[in-house]
Amino acid sequence: MWDLDEFARAAEITTEALATYVAESRKGVGPVLRRSPPDELSERLRLRRWISEGGMTPESYREFLEGFLDESTRMHHPFYMGHQIASPDFPAALAEFVHGIVNNPVAVYEMGAPGATVEFEVLRWMLDKAGFHSGSGVLTHGGSLANLTALLAARAHAVPDAWTEGVPRDLVLLVPPSAHYSVARAAGIMGLGARAVVPVGVDPLGRIDVGALPATLAALRAEGRRPLALVASAGATATGLHDDLRGLAGICRAEGVWLHVDAAHGASALLTEGYRYLLDGIDQADSIIWDAHKMLRTSALSAAVLVRREGDLSRAFQQEASYLFYGDQGHDLLGRAVECTKAEMGLKIFLNLAWRGERGLGDYVAARYATAHRFWELAMKRPDFVCPYEPESNIVCFRYAPGGRDIDHAALREDLLRDGTAQLTSVELAGVRHLRLVVMTPATDDHTLETLLDTVAEAAAARSANPSGTP
Repeated sequence: MWDLDEFARAAEITTEALATYVAESRKGVGPVLRRSPPDELSERLRLRRWISEGGMTPESYREFLEGFLDESTRMHHPFYMGHQIASPDFPAALAEFVHGIVNNPVAVYEMGAPGATVEFEVLRWMLDKAGFHSGSGVLTHGGSLANLTALLAARAHAVPDAWTEGVPRDLVLLVPPSAHYSVARAAGIMGLGARAVVPVGVDPLGRIDVGALPATLAALRAEGRRPLALVASAGATATGLHDDLRGLAGICRAEGVWLHVDAAHGASALLTEGYRYLLDGIDQADSIIWDAHKMLRTSALSAAVLVRREGDLSRAFQQEASYLFYGDQGHDLLGRAVECTKAEMGLKIFLNLAWRGERGLGDYVAARYATAHRFWELAMKRPDFVCPYEPESNIVCFRYAPGGRDIDHAALREDLLRDGTAQLTSVELAGVRHLRLVVMTPATDDHTLETLLDTVAEAAAARSANPSGTP
């Protein structure tokens, strides 16, 4: 049984600790991240003791939470510039708290009518922003699952009997090498296999070569192979660059090929005035995905699958289960999603919109894009920094090459992570490893960017003096 007084006290401790955590993180207090070994961390947090004995109280919970937060990666820290995971806003956190108590799964309407209705309205808003005025959608637990769901809809469109008869061996999925790994994984899950993933021609920065696409399609058909779908990016995970969606849509429409756009990261630019042009033509796609837990500032996970035509998503799944599928189920989401127990993900998006408004979220996106562009400007002024492209979004790839010398950028990143100075990621472009910066938090400013450039140069100098990297 719940002890309501104990719950209230623990909740008070939680809000106090988290408020301090966010305030310190925004000020840049402490390292961005720690990477204590699991055994050491388990010992510090006394995990095995709590698991075996229980007995935690609000006061011992306070001690545990302080240790837990101290070891956490600080997503609100100005030097958090690593992965495409949101620096979450507090309204989304409130939604997580509410769902943690009421625990209403929304795939079955009777289990959570308010949460399901919120999802319907959030999806209506997202469909409108994408220009899918007669489409449908569903929220899923992450972009990988969203890509799989969209491609299942593409499969049902191309081969309506695939659910019962299996996947024909002549189907192929056209995918640029720059696509997110979840697309190839989806092909494996769907039974297409790696053999069915056909790379399309790209430019040196990984964007699909629109002019080369018709010849690729003609060659595949001459071999007796059928294109299931073409996967485009807006923007690409590695670079943040965008494919020419309008050009691709015109060819796909003429050739009868499903166009799927992985806009997990970039779709939020639809809320901006200055960057909306990057998604020109997205309304001509057959399906898109849009992650709220990237640029809409919700905590993980909350990703939308949106299709342009109303029936395409419901045809992706052809299921029978007498305990769920019977009678009039017009408000259930079971027919559109892999998941049966589906969290109230729409509530996180809704509360962020309700608090900040569409314009507020759009301003957040535009400001992060502008900060990334500012980093590019600052880096280009320094002779030893090299950027292979001008950023279109909040993702920038760069290298440091003092005097033209090659630096081991994977090792350089490890040096930065070792003391928690800054969190960057790394990627290969045209076979050359780069550092990769993703601006996610409003705390990142010009001072942060200048300091980062100095820090990279200093770390590279230290590595040159100590090539083994021994502390």
